[in-house]
Amino acid sequence: MGRYVARRLLQMIPVFLGSTMLVFAMMYVLPGDPVRALAGEQTVDPAQIAAMKKDLGLDLPFWHQYWNYLVGLFQGDFGTEIASGRPVSETIADAFPITIRLALFAFVFTVLVGISIGVFAGLKADTLRDRGLLVLTLLLISVPSFVLGFLAQYFFAHQLGWVDPNVSAEANWGELLLPAVVLGSLSLAYVARLTRTSIAENLRADYMRTAVAKGLPRRRVIGVHLMRNSMIPVVTFLGTDLGALLGGAVVTEGIFNVQGVGRAVFGALQHREGATVVGIVTLIVIVYLVTSLLVDLLYAVLDPRIRYA
Repeated sequence: MGRYVARRLLQMIPVFLGSTMLVFAMMYVLPGDPVRALAGEQTVDPAQIAAMKKDLGLDLPFWHQYWNYLVGLFQGDFGTEIASGRPVSETIADAFPITIRLALFAFVFTVLVGISIGVFAGLKADTLRDRGLLVLTLLLISVPSFVLGFLAQYFFAHQLGWVDPNVSAEANWGELLLPAVVLGSLSLAYVARLTRTSIAENLRADYMRTAVAKGLPRRRVIGVHLMRNSMIPVVTFLGTDLGALLGGAVVTEGIFNVQGVGRAVFGALQHREGATVVGIVTLIVIVYLVTSLLVDLLYAVLDPRIRYA
């Protein structure tokens, strides 16, 4: 197991470098000059602009800038915002915890509700409740997240008055309930469908008939034998879904005025603050890599036949 983990950690290095280099290159080739934009419509001496670029290292070639970013990153330095002079690490420290809470709330909602209704429908496949689940999940998949967000905000906040339409700066758990439901709705639909299909297929497997023939209690047959084997594809999806929730929070945070990573990225793109965008994306990439490793290790827990030498 230790050798497998070490090998996977080594495999993460080129993935990490490639993904961060791609994002860094995209910000590098964006049109516009962030230093020149600071002056707005005022006339600025080109020598002053050149001097500022030299101080910020923006006059260096792409490879040199990327190398400087990596060196600073491994020293805990994510760079500095051009407009405000504020360290990017402070921006991330203010925004990331809020998005983490929102994503974790949405993730828990997806796991609990998605798996529950998937099992509920899969145990009685091709019945009315199974068809109702398929229709509901198809509706959630078809409706864009921004449409669902505005509808939820209109009905639950403006019409019924159950929640506030916008999230305050504190972003407590109660205020994040509705944004989390909207953020996790698409993932919930996929989890429910995966669970339903996996449960229905494994119910017809030979080991299930053997467990029933041995006279095992129904609770043990379903809770141990059926669930453990049916959860492998679901866990695979959930392992990458946490990173997707972090990245997909941009639209949801904009609708509900959540002061998280999504709004920070949107503002950074507007002002061409490349260091902020790359720093936030770097953290999301790390979340993806770590969760994918944890999912692979969890396979051995769910299926005893899987062993990592």
